[in-house]
Amino acid sequence: MSRQVDLHLHSTASDGMYTPAELVQLALDKAIQVIALTDHDTTEGIEEALDAAQGTGLTVVPGVEISTDVPGNRELHILGYHIDRHNAPLQECLEELRQSRLERARKIVDLLAQAGCNLELDRLMAIAGRGSVCRPHIAQAMVEANCVNSVASAFRLYIGRGAPAYVFRNKLIAQDAIQIVLQAGGVPVLAHPSQLVEHIPELVRYGLAGLEVYYDGYEGAEKRFLAGLAQKYDLIATGGSDFHGPGITRAVDIGQVAVPWSAVEQLRMYARNIAPGKRSEE
Repeated sequence: MSRQVDLHLHSTASDGMYTPAELVQLALDKAIQVIALTDHDTTEGIEEALDAAQGTGLTVVPGVEISTDVPGNRELHILGYHIDRHNAPLQECLEELRQSRLERARKIVDLLAQAGCNLELDRLMAIAGRGSVCRPHIAQAMVEANCVNSVASAFRLYIGRGAPAYVFRNKLIAQDAIQIVLQAGGVPVLAHPSQLVEHIPELVRYGLAGLEVYYDGYEGAEKRFLAGLAQKYDLIATGGSDFHGPGITRAVDIGQVAVPWSAVEQLRMYARNIAPGKRSEE
């Protein structure tokens, strides 16, 4: 029997459509054996996911996805796997990042109002629920308010990078994000790296341990190229669907990206080696 793995999932704790418990059920329905919950700038959904998976045979890897700035007006995301979600420096950092998201949302609402699209910040927070207020939440509110006809249109016309209502927010630099993950006993991995490969040598010097080789749209020569980079720099080749839910940022379904079992084993071994004696929460 094949062993299915999806190491990049988002829940309602950030900008996903499904609760952590619902993600667990979706994974069980598809006979997936290992998932990682990697919400943006928060670990709030991990406990719910672990509880929902208890006794089912499904392994939930505690994770997070941290956005960072890199030169050239670009963004780079660091995934952290097997993190200690109770680590105080990690939580202080994530709280600051969530506050920066809220401040950005306020500024975007003001810009959208100038463009004739009036949204209420309270509605954005209601859509986000207990999670961070992210741009997909703003896009959903824009669809509700009949400002646009789809989430994709909201990004393309208003809130995507370079669009009239796009607002930068305070982020970490990649080096700091990697160190935060390492200090929390986690394994730092570069997410969706296809357009960011020039940064890999520097990130490796900072402590990068993995590369997301298996990702929606990465096929043929591109996937072989990334796999070669992972081998060259002795990085763990990981992957996942980056699943948010139907109609939310990406169309790919949970478990749809084929990820080798070796990614699970190597991430676990790396985490044990950098944090001797740390008890696994899986």
